[in-house]
Amino acid sequence: MKCATSTLHVQLAAQPGFFMSTPKEPNYFSDDEVFAQGSTWYGSLFAEAKEGDIRGESSTHYTKLPVHAETIARLQEELDGAPVKLIYMMRHPVDRLVSHFIHEWTQGVVSDKIDVALDQHPEMLAYSCYAMQLKPWVDAFGKEAILPLFADGLRAHPQRTLQRVCDFLSYEGTPKWNDSQGDQNVSAVRMRKSSARDLASIPALRWLRRTLVPKSWRTKVKSRWVMTERPELSAASLSKVEQKFDQDLTQLEAWFGFELNCANWKSVTAETEPQWVKE
Repeated sequence: MKCATSTLHVQLAAQPGFFMSTPKEPNYFSDDEVFAQGSTWYGSLFAEAKEGDIRGESSTHYTKLPVHAETIARLQEELDGAPVKLIYMMRHPVDRLVSHFIHEWTQGVVSDKIDVALDQHPEMLAYSCYAMQLKPWVDAFGKEAILPLFADGLRAHPQRTLQRVCDFLSYEGTPKWNDSQGDQNVSAVRMRKSSARDLASIPALRWLRRTLVPKSWRTKVKSRWVMTERPELSAASLSKVEQKFDQDLTQLEAWFGFELNCANWKSVTAETEPQWVKE
């Protein structure tokens, strides 16, 4: 979640010979209420794919332990031994955490400052522990079935990264990065969900609001719904979460064969493609 999966999904969907799901994140194997709809429903998401198309979806809930603990077992049962290829995107763990907090704030899930919210929602920390999230997948499917990627590498070298993805998926065509698509799920203005704001946006009420309510009042009310500045962790909280993430990243270091921590993440991941160390 919040690691450029939407961008990669859109780019793959634009390639001939690919069929990527709509919605991008069906969350079929992770979310109980979705899984209850059954495999026929899930298969219907790919019903319009052409014969030979590479079919895919991009549910970030699949690597959200400990919340969605049944995902792998459900997928294994559905596959019944058939092969699968998995792609895991990683972003600087602190940046991902902050972006996740912003998302939860806009959805109305959290209201407190980020330092307080972390104590109330420890899952936001867990989702940035990439080795912890990856290990069950490695154990279940093997490293050869998983392509690890860095979001910084995708942004720095989009065509090269897209080619790497397509090679991993045994794509027979020549992929081409589409610059016109841009980054997905990127917004400079972060607006919080509000039923009151939705009501006020009805055309007739919007006219009344603009006519009868002074602009200074409207601006003051709107400020309660908009996050104008990116939140920052306090020094104490930042030190605490970096220590936790660095401990998790020691496993990635062993898997990939190079030093990786919060301090060097951005300088390393923009130019280094993660590869599994041969055992």
